[in-house]
Amino acid sequence: MADSSKRSGTARAALAGTSRPRRKSAATIEKSRFSKQAPFLQNDVTLTDRAYSELEELIVTLQLPPGTALSELVLANRLGIGRTPIREALQRLSRDGLVNILARRGVLVSEIDLRAQLRLLEVRRELERLMARGAAERATPEQRAQFSEIASGMRQAASKSDDLLFMRLDQKFNTLVAAASRNEFASRAMGLMHGLSRRFWYQHYKEAADLPLAARLHAEVAEAIVEHRVDAAGEASDKLIDYIESFARSTL
Repeated sequence: MADSSKRSGTARAALAGTSRPRRKSAATIEKSRFSKQAPFLQNDVTLTDRAYSELEELIVTLQLPPGTALSELVLANRLGIGRTPIREALQRLSRDGLVNILARRGVLVSEIDLRAQLRLLEVRRELERLMARGAAERATPEQRAQFSEIASGMRQAASKSDDLLFMRLDQKFNTLVAAASRNEFASRAMGLMHGLSRRFWYQHYKEAADLPLAARLHAEVAEAIVEHRVDAAGEASDKLIDYIESFARSTL
């Protein structure tokens, strides 16, 4: 009798073990849910960055001219990217001033405004001086070696009036100054201006720019940074902005 009761209890326990699985904690469930979503979230971020980069280039190089009406669907088909990343990229471009999002009118590529460009240069002057001085003071040996290469390349671009080499090195120079200055707030603020500045340059440089002078002025900033000359880096940065401002005014 005792054996029978024992076997019955064991069977009930086994049955209970199969019919009532152990409950997962809320934290475990949430972790599992997030891990399943994470690849999609990461993929969305990557696609948004790609959409932003490609649209910014199309706008800066005037393949999407000022005043162009933009359609999420058309852009999604053109770039082979979903509409959600396109929409998020357009929001970022709106913050950069490259597109205007208007109620009932949609999204338009912003106009190129000389007065706005001159106001932008007022801010750029202060930020670029600050960042050049910071880079001269804080750049690592590896970064100084890169600045030295950029300076040599800029002088080569000046001697050959090589606009493609200049524009490629200019982008590298801007990225490196931002990193070497070790000031994330100045870098973020400058990031909002790069697209507008590059688009203005791209529109006018062929008829108005003194490319050899622009390249030499960039080289002088880079060389001052290489040599740890903080004051000289700030002065060279001001000379560069002086030229960029005179270039902007010459487009009138």
